[in-house]
Amino acid sequence: MSFVAMSGLIFGLPNPQTATIKFWFWVVTIGIITLRLVDAFHWQTRVRDTDYNPKWSFLRFHTGAVAMAFVWAAYSITLFNSMNTIELATTLVILSAMAAGAATVLAPSRTLLIFYCSMLILPISIQSVVNSKDDFTTIGVLGLLFWVSMLFTGFKSNNFFHKAIRLKHANNELVQQMKIERNEVRRINEDLRRSNEKLDHINASLEAEVTRRTNEMHRLSNRDPLTLLLNRLGFIRQLEEIIRTTEKLHNTLAVLFVDLDGFKQVNDSLGHWVGDKVLVEVATRLKRFCDPDHLARWGGDEFVIVLPYANEDTAIAVAQAARSGISDPIIVEENQISLDASIGIALYPDHGKTAQILIQEADLTMYNRKRNARGSVGVFNQAIYQMAREEQDLRDGLRRAIENGQLFVMFQPILSAAKRQPWAVEALLRWEYGDRSVPPSVFIPLAEKTGLIHDIGTWVLHRACIVAAQWPQESEVAVSVNVSVIQLMDDRFVNTLDKVLKSSGLDPTRLHLEITESVFADNRETVVRQVNAIKARKVQISIDDFGTGFSSLSQLQSLSFDHIKIDRSFVQKLEEGSDTIIRATLMIAREFGCKTIAEGIESNAHAERLIEMGVDCLQGFHYARPLSAEAIRQWLENQKQ
Repeated sequence: MSFVAMSGLIFGLPNPQTATIKFWFWVVTIGIITLRLVDAFHWQTRVRDTDYNPKWSFLRFHTGAVAMAFVWAAYSITLFNSMNTIELATTLVILSAMAAGAATVLAPSRTLLIFYCSMLILPISIQSVVNSKDDFTTIGVLGLLFWVSMLFTGFKSNNFFHKAIRLKHANNELVQQMKIERNEVRRINEDLRRSNEKLDHINASLEAEVTRRTNEMHRLSNRDPLTLLLNRLGFIRQLEEIIRTTEKLHNTLAVLFVDLDGFKQVNDSLGHWVGDKVLVEVATRLKRFCDPDHLARWGGDEFVIVLPYANEDTAIAVAQAARSGISDPIIVEENQISLDASIGIALYPDHGKTAQILIQEADLTMYNRKRNARGSVGVFNQAIYQMAREEQDLRDGLRRAIENGQLFVMFQPILSAAKRQPWAVEALLRWEYGDRSVPPSVFIPLAEKTGLIHDIGTWVLHRACIVAAQWPQESEVAVSVNVSVIQLMDDRFVNTLDKVLKSSGLDPTRLHLEITESVFADNRETVVRQVNAIKARKVQISIDDFGTGFSSLSQLQSLSFDHIKIDRSFVQKLEEGSDTIIRATLMIAREFGCKTIAEGIESNAHAERLIEMGVDCLQGFHYARPLSAEAIRQWLENQKQ
């Protein structure tokens, strides 16, 4: 196009004055075009080489385009003054056509596009605008407008080109990624094919192995690891299956819940490894009375038996036989161990029709036997169920008794036998639940079993100390508060005692804590440590219900205490002429150097007899019934007068 355009301007518009100059412009143009054609041919032959670097080709292309632009600019500037109107218009049209072609060809490079179009159009257009001839000015303005139009078109072409390049690049990347993924899929398919061949090869043996391991896992998950009996889960599944069969055949069955009596002492005295051997032996003995898969270790020292086709008489007979089998001495590591069992029985369908209900009812019955007649057999009945519901109701009520204001403390005086004057006052906890009064013998064990004894005991101790601190200042009457074994064995009890004494302001010497002999059934070292810590705070210790427990004199000797309380059951026997235990207690008290307090005195004859025997303090309805906080304060004031 450059050759054609230059040839047309030189030979189509002859001018003798500028012929030589035009000829040289034509020669220079041919030279530049020739070099660019050679470079283009070279590029075409090398472009398909994989190691070809196009950097220098781009540079030579740019150089050729710039050189040609300079030639056209020089042509316009050099020959402008010799042009007439027709030659000027023709030259501008040809240059504009060249610029229009360049707007597309040079679109990839915006800089080269601007430079090339500007060098072709601006020199001749600007000279035309500044020329004084009107027709030249018009042609120049048209050239400038065409220049702006060409740049706008070129910019759009440039944007389109770059978008196309980016799209092509993205497509190439996608194609390459598809190739990679296709190869990866091919590789994975090949791996899967080989893996499937291996899986097919071992499938037969693997299926057998899986079956074997599944059966083993099922067996282990349903068996107790120590006795190899069914565990809870396994027994419930077995019982549910037996119940379904029994229901179809319209038969009966019995569930026996067995709890060993005396097993805790075996663990505590001989160790758990001996206890484990005892459990294994008990499991072996129980297998004599039922099918091995109808027997389970429920947990700890508890076992459960199901007897298909059994009625009440059959179940009782088997339970008694099982008790006899358990009670035979067990020899473990030269230790002869004697146990018994409490057994509860529930019958299908009379007492329940599901595994959970039957086990629960047998458990309730066993617990009832253990509490009322340890080492016996019992059959579930509605009285046991009602008692269990009532106990649960009491447990729920006891949890809210303090916040509901249902607990209160009564106070019963303890008099000095010598002076017949108040010596101490015992704080007695009472519970009004709804429209009934629940005795301490019922709710205290419940509080101990549910763990509420800590909160309740702390509340009673704090309340008693606050009330005692409000008695007449000159009074030296102490307040005596019962402390549960569970409270005493808690390491936090002494810290609680410190807080109560501090908040109430009561002199520690005016506080007596009553503990029962049953504390010796637990950790004696802990009891001694706790009692010594209490005594270090100048609080006195009383042994309550003395003679009704199982403590030995050696155990009492290891404990530092201040008073012994003679249980009311021994005081009542004075009417029968039996005073042996009271005299023995008085002798023990003298040996230990502590005071004696007789409870349950209901007549003057009791009082006189006990004073004659040497009892130090007296307590009972004969002197005063339990009084409210206000009534005991008034009673103490009246005694002063």
